Amino acid sequence: MGTPERKVAFYGGSFDPVHRGHLLIAEKLVSLFALDEFVFIPAFHAPHKPHRKPTSGYHRYAMLCLATNERSDTKVSRMELELPEKPYSVETLARLQVEFPNDEIFFVMGADSWQDIRTWREWEKVLLMTNHIVVTRPGFEISPAHVSPAVQERVIDLRGGKSAGAGQGQCYNIYITDTVSLDISATEVRRLIREKAPDWRADLNKEVAKYIEKYQIYS
Repeated sequence: MGTPERKVAFYGGSFDPVHRGHLLIAEKLVSLFALDEFVFIPAFHAPHKPHRKPTSGYHRYAMLCLATNERSDTKVSRMELELPEKPYSVETLARLQVEFPNDEIFFVMGADSWQDIRTWREWEKVLLMTNHIVVTRPGFEISPAHVSPAVQERVIDLRGGKSAGAGQGQCYNIYITDTVSLDISATEVRRLIREKAPDWRADLNKEVAKYIEKYQIYS
């Protein structure tokens, strides 16, 4: 494994809608891991969340573009939205490895995804095929106890302001960080919008809030 040309993080999720917490994750991880680029990947529909149909992927993509427009190091990918079938994370990661063969890849997930990781298709393979960053969230217990020993030995706990460092040699690692401690829920944001709460814009980028209002999303 040669020296990577760039360090790039990919953050998949519904982003329904993208909110201040998502954007702060991008900002903080770029700094903590000295990333060259941070890429949001809005999911067509998370396969492990079949109970809720998300907002149109193109609305979610547009909102992400508006929210990240001022940051040159942050981009939005259409790769999952343009596929005819709903991809699983294991398939998305395999594609990223092919498309970015010379870069060091980090796959970002939230505390809720980490808790539910065993529901993902080929979850152990997912966790061992590239670097991962798990971002903690208030109220969610973060522990490696529910994953296999092969995964547990790759976990590096960065909570408490520890530096990312150089990792463990040539192996892929799973970094746990509390660099973002906001407790913002997209579910709660959608509820506030539906109920026309006066403060529904508080956790949203200004341009995203305008877009939601203009196209009456979540109303």
